Amino acid sequence: MNRETAEPRVDGFPGTRAAEWVDYHQSTAALSTYVYDFVWDRTAPAEGPFCTDVDGNVLMDFTSHVAAAPLGYNNPDLLNRLREFDLVDPLKVAGQDFYVAGGHHLPDEQDVPGPAGLMDRLTRLTDQYGMDTVFLSNSGAEAIENAIKVAYDDSGGAKHGVTFEGAFHGRTLGALSLNRSKEKYRRHFPEVAGVVDVPFCDDRTCTPETCSCGFFVEEGETSRLRRKLDPDRGHLPPEEVAYVVLEPVQGEGGYRFPSEAFTDEVAALVEEHDVTLVADEIQTGLGRTGEWWASDHSALEPDLLCSAKALRVGATVGREELFPDEEGRLSSTWGAGDLVAAAQGALTIDVIEDRDLLSNATARGTQFVELLADADRSVVEDVRGLGLLLAVEFDTAERRDAVQEAALARGLLTLGCGYKTLRVLPPLDVTEREVDLGANLVLDAIDDVS
Repeated sequence: MNRETAEPRVDGFPGTRAAEWVDYHQSTAALSTYVYDFVWDRTAPAEGPFCTDVDGNVLMDFTSHVAAAPLGYNNPDLLNRLREFDLVDPLKVAGQDFYVAGGHHLPDEQDVPGPAGLMDRLTRLTDQYGMDTVFLSNSGAEAIENAIKVAYDDSGGAKHGVTFEGAFHGRTLGALSLNRSKEKYRRHFPEVAGVVDVPFCDDRTCTPETCSCGFFVEEGETSRLRRKLDPDRGHLPPEEVAYVVLEPVQGEGGYRFPSEAFTDEVAALVEEHDVTLVADEIQTGLGRTGEWWASDHSALEPDLLCSAKALRVGATVGREELFPDEEGRLSSTWGAGDLVAAAQGALTIDVIEDRDLLSNATARGTQFVELLADADRSVVEDVRGLGLLLAVEFDTAERRDAVQEAALARGLLTLGCGYKTLRVLPPLDVTEREVDLGANLVLDAIDDVS
């Protein structure tokens, strides 16, 4: 496959072989959130956003596996570095019980970094927040679980947490208690007690005096969060609040970008009341927005930062003094012992740095938004983005779904989120030609259903 000339080609989707694979897979798999009957053929040509399914269809993947494949398919820079890794068995060790190294070289001399090398890179990328300590785990949900455990422990007995309307933080039980996006993510499950929610201000033009989202009240004199924490009027004594947790840009909730007034207020309140701020950067982090972290675009200064997806493992990053001491230390996860995933995560960071992909994310995201300015405004309500975290919001959920299906028929993979939003996540090294091609496929799909 020549990435410089490749284009989507769909002869029929799903094809016969894909249907067979799906039937075989589903014969033993529990029901889950499969979006398409898309069966990637890992032995067939694939590079960048282009991949081949088991029926020979060439598809353009603008989902990046929900931001978990930040460099797309078969990135040569990453593959060349991984080829130096002589595979061994086991490839997973008990990472919180044992250490692992590569020969007699010192840690900073390792050709292929392991868990320690990954953690070193993460503390460097979060140095602006004073972070120097990392706990690795298996997934984003685990990273969130560990963050709230750290916050509860550090608070000395505080019983409350604050989340935001529209939030999604994972599907494990503790993370479910923080979710406020869709009812189906929480129903029938027991919840962590004491979690309260406030509105998330996603009107980017909002000021305290002109707020229409419900976060600021009383003609801008205060915010709902400030009122809840007020010693005289509120019902949440600040000393009993262990953490405030938020996505700097809400993902599953609809790619909701916060107003500057909102992030300024949250930052001011957690500092004023000395409340731990947990930033969920699982989908937004590692360069996706044109900065290493979406928090970097605002006044937010997280105390704990959660990463996963693009990182290939889960990570809870923070300052050493927040983490439990010897008696209460975190344990019992294998994420820090996944040798291949740790190497992939560390080398992904290196490729992003070496190829200046933060700048590319900014330029190509701007290009996509500008191209979608030509969309039919009778059906497209908004086109928004930060770097390559992109969203197209439609007039109805049915229209969004129809556009998603029409784009798929043309060979473009996208994802829905929120109620009526299409999310677009090209790889961080996407080219000008590829963005032009993908944006025009979206425009064609919109024309198909308008």
